[in-house]
Amino acid sequence: MMNGFIGEFFGTMILILLGAGTGASINLKKAYAKGSDWTYVTISWGLAVTMGVYVAGLLGSDGHLNPAVTIGFALAGLFKWSLVGPYLAGQFLGAFVGAALVIIQFYPHFKETTTEEDGNQVGIFATAPAIKSAFANFLSEVIATFAFIFILLNLGDFTQGLKPLIVGFLITAIGMALGSTTGFALNPARDWGPRLAYTILPVPNRGNTHWEYAWVPMVGPIVGGAIACFLEVSLV
Repeated sequence: MMNGFIGEFFGTMILILLGAGTGASINLKKAYAKGSDWTYVTISWGLAVTMGVYVAGLLGSDGHLNPAVTIGFALAGLFKWSLVGPYLAGQFLGAFVGAALVIIQFYPHFKETTTEEDGNQVGIFATAPAIKSAFANFLSEVIATFAFIFILLNLGDFTQGLKPLIVGFLITAIGMALGSTTGFALNPARDWGPRLAYTILPVPNRGNTHWEYAWVPMVGPIVGGAIACFLEVSLV
């Protein structure tokens, strides 16, 4: 249980440190990567997931880093319910701490970036829709997460060998193909932990945190992950 918590905590922390760090780099004033394109974003998030899975696996967890994976696996009988609590705690706490480290790293750039229009926005840390439509946004997250977890299920133990790199390629592919509608949360912890950090920590010139949208990256991925897991079990 403790290994699961520790692995998920540090793995998710690294995932968010690198992923939200990408968000800060492309948005905040005077960061060298400001204005980089969607390809940069998707590759960076893919590599962030790869490194997080490697860390989590080394520290003794299954490398879920994602409540949609943990809950979906458990609902389909693929993961012990007794481990769900420690895994979820590690994921959400790790995501919060990873975001806090990004705030520290880029603190001078947050001070320099005085408005949302300039780039000081919750999108550095969390997801937002390209077109606001609650049902369409929800479906986007369901479909993208379904595709992600359905493919993931066919990789076996994805913490071993080069498989974390394959998971990273998968994230990049999902992001490029399906992620441009909502920012491809795929992961409630990846959205809620950093969104909370941006909300409650002393970020200079903080923009709107848009909690009214936060149900989409929480519920959509869990539904999509559960569908993928039940389908996989029914087909095997």
